[in-house]
Amino acid sequence: MSTNSPDSSGGFKVFQRGQTYMKTWPEEKRLSLIFPENRVITATRFATRFMPPIAIFTLTWQIAMSGQLGPAVATALFACSLPMQGLWWLGKRAMKPLPPALLKWFYEVRDKLSEAGLALAPVDGTPNYQSLAELLKRAFKQLDKTFLDEI
Repeated sequence: MSTNSPDSSGGFKVFQRGQTYMKTWPEEKRLSLIFPENRVITATRFATRFMPPIAIFTLTWQIAMSGQLGPAVATALFACSLPMQGLWWLGKRAMKPLPPALLKWFYEVRDKLSEAGLALAPVDGTPNYQSLAELLKRAFKQLDKTFLDEI
């Protein structure tokens, strides 16, 4: 399980954690009713794929039409910043400690995995959203999908 480390919030590490969190979070429709992660991940993936070409098109089109370059550059920079904003949010979210209600639920899911006879590493420190993502991913892989109903 992941823990909060003192150097984990600086610079590019937040983006790296965002990518890791995005890859770890289980893409289950039932979770999207509770957590915003599915929507943020979908938007970030969309932005990563389509915003750079849109930025290039905007710049090219404005230059070809002899338009003002300033607004075109601003639009292009904004378009390119959207995937970074999503990764930043995901990275910050991954490091955030779980609130009390989610912490209780985290331990209930751990208990379900333990009851199923699966070995679990001990929890180091206060679980964060990355820890929850790893636990949920494992639970969806190794438990019956109805485990959410029983909790």
